[in-house]
Amino acid sequence: MSEESQIIKQRKQKALELERQGIELFPNDIRKPERAGAIKKVYGKYDAEALKDVQDPFRVAGRIMALRRFGKAAFASIKDSSGAIQIHVSRDRIGSDNYNIFKKFDIGDIIEVEGRLFRTKTNELTIEADHIRLVTKSMRPLPEKYHGIKDKELRYRRRYEDLVMNDEVLETFRTRARIVQMLRSYFTSNGFLEVETPMMQSIVGGATARPFVTHHNALGIDLFLRIAPELYLKRLLVGGCERVFELNRNFRNEGISIQHNPEFTMLEFYEAYATYEDLMVRTEELFAQIAMDIKGDTKFIYQGNEVDMTPPWRKMTLNQALVEVGGIAEKDLSNRETLLARLMELGVDMPKDEVLGKYLTKLFDLLVEPNLVQPTFITEYPTDISPLARRNAKNPEVTDRFELFITGREIANAFSELNDPRDQKMRFEEQVANRGDDEEIPPEVDYDYIRALEIGMPPAAGEGIGVDRLVMLLTDSASIRDVILFPQLRPLSSKRPDGKGTK
Repeated sequence: MSEESQIIKQRKQKALELERQGIELFPNDIRKPERAGAIKKVYGKYDAEALKDVQDPFRVAGRIMALRRFGKAAFASIKDSSGAIQIHVSRDRIGSDNYNIFKKFDIGDIIEVEGRLFRTKTNELTIEADHIRLVTKSMRPLPEKYHGIKDKELRYRRRYEDLVMNDEVLETFRTRARIVQMLRSYFTSNGFLEVETPMMQSIVGGATARPFVTHHNALGIDLFLRIAPELYLKRLLVGGCERVFELNRNFRNEGISIQHNPEFTMLEFYEAYATYEDLMVRTEELFAQIAMDIKGDTKFIYQGNEVDMTPPWRKMTLNQALVEVGGIAEKDLSNRETLLARLMELGVDMPKDEVLGKYLTKLFDLLVEPNLVQPTFITEYPTDISPLARRNAKNPEVTDRFELFITGREIANAFSELNDPRDQKMRFEEQVANRGDDEEIPPEVDYDYIRALEIGMPPAAGEGIGVDRLVMLLTDSASIRDVILFPQLRPLSSKRPDGKGTK
């Protein structure tokens, strides 16, 4: 039997002994306790003499994180979501019977304690327990305090343990909640309507990605988990909602990496009578505000590099970036054979009949993107890879589009919206006709969306912001898994002795 199994066996035995003594292991009549953090905030500055004048007792509830016993007395640290506080438990104060019950408590148990505050000889603010009660019995030991869970993937699988043992992990998700709140506040205060559009769609669209497929039994049809809400949000522009946004999940059946999770959070917003250039200004303003709130400055360190979010940000065309950062000769930007040969040198095998834009963007991904540490808008993406973006008036081979890159990764994608139903229909049909075996291209044309454009969509611009990546940036997190509470992971393959999968 492993050491952990032996400890679990001992804990279950203690639980049985407590039940025989009439102790509830999981009572449900605990009144709302005071918060450890609030007590320390108010009384943390009181010295020992001042605390003697504080007569009212305090009642807290939390998980035992440390426990030191000294025969007739013990010190313990208990933690709630606001922080930890020390308690002192004495046999003489709570009585022999209660102290014997307390001796069966373990690290990891959740307890309720009531008593007055005092300072120990080492000057630590402490609650002297007059009453102590078990709230939840922990049947399984926590990881060791100083070793924790070393396996990073195990930390993601057992996020509940990760949150208990690592205060900085909980702080990351508190910061995430603040960022999401600030995003909502920014858009609602600027006259945008928050909406919810379908998660399951009968026609996949709004982006280029491989979808997840499910089946609706009653309707007898396949449905797709959405890869983007774009086409529905633009239908709302047609309907007269001139400023809309949605902050919700997208799903893409793609690889898992430090930058990708198949289920992720996006904020998409659309603004009538605006252009992609207007959205550059709005994005700079939004990100600078959030950085100031979270970091206290528009300059901060991410993974060892200083990032400066102070507007205005650098702007480069895609071709300019390929030449100046990627080292591609300007004369080769339209040479398919040369570009394909360069890709092969980099270990990328692409079809010879692929559209030129895909060659250029793949080279950009490999040679340019990793080097864009400071906020940079890349503009003038080829029309052949931007089926929903408006063509540039001066050069119809490129679109009025930008992608935002910070610390070597894409954070946002935006463009002036294509609202000519004739051009949109032609591009959709060309895309589907040339789809071939590419499962990332939508398999059919969304003709209802074309119909909506025929009603008339005002000139507009729209943008999608990767919320998870924005949180990574502002919490100095190296992996997207660090900012998603329960990231998608490969199932464990081990089996129980009875042949069933592990839980």
